[in-house]
Amino acid sequence: MDETTSEPEAVRRPASGTESSRANRAWWDENADEYQQDHGAFLGDARFVWCPEGLDEAEAELLGPASALRGRDVLEVGAGAAQCSRWLAAQGARPVALDLSHRQLRHALRLGRADGGPDDGPDGSEPGFPLVEADATALPFAAGSFDLACSAFGALPFVAEPDRVMREVRRVLRPGGRWVFSVTHPLRWALADEPGPAGLTVLASYFDRTPYVEQDARGRTVYAEHHRTLGDRVRDVVGAGFRLVDLVEPEWPDWNQQVWGGWSPLRGRLVPGTAIFVCERG
Repeated sequence: MDETTSEPEAVRRPASGTESSRANRAWWDENADEYQQDHGAFLGDARFVWCPEGLDEAEAELLGPASALRGRDVLEVGAGAAQCSRWLAAQGARPVALDLSHRQLRHALRLGRADGGPDDGPDGSEPGFPLVEADATALPFAAGSFDLACSAFGALPFVAEPDRVMREVRRVLRPGGRWVFSVTHPLRWALADEPGPAGLTVLASYFDRTPYVEQDARGRTVYAEHHRTLGDRVRDVVGAGFRLVDLVEPEWPDWNQQVWGGWSPLRGRLVPGTAIFVCERG
């Protein structure tokens, strides 16, 4: 069997932090083009979408009113092509877009070249805000650098030690700073990742925290996701020194007819697909 072309095997087994980081960096570098091609139209070039349900920050105001974002320093963790950061910049904020994947950040540059809007760099080749390639468990910023931090399905599902991300985000936030992040709703871990009726059947224990791993023919990890129960997420938030202000479980809107992986109108109207944690630094 040619291991360079064979499909990876999906298993449930332990995966360390270093192993997960290395594998997921390579996976996103390899799959960033396809991801942006498949989902770029839904995400927009400068739209802040929290989740496949389509909850938009312009309406939800989980970071606060758009008018209050002007002049605020905002860190986007797991930014991908930095669409959310571009929306923040358009509101007058000063975002920094951080991602583990070099290729995802190249798409942020591509959007800058294509748009040529007022938030782009002077030569139209870069966005008007920093792009930083780094691991979310070791943020390369001084303490108290940001007023706000956000993450729309970025970093947290893919790290073995999400509590380290929480502590790092708290460190770089100023007192009273808000930290808002969205992740796959923990309930989904127990269900098949299917958009149709099969995705409504419990197949695994919600309490089994063994990571989901895709491995190649030699058993090397090529992709990893890590499960946390709802209680685990709350304990990570509180243990890092945050106060949990709100927990948002977006309902599926009638206008959204798209299927995105395991997200669909069928499942979305019956079980939650996303959990958004709104936190404030103590």
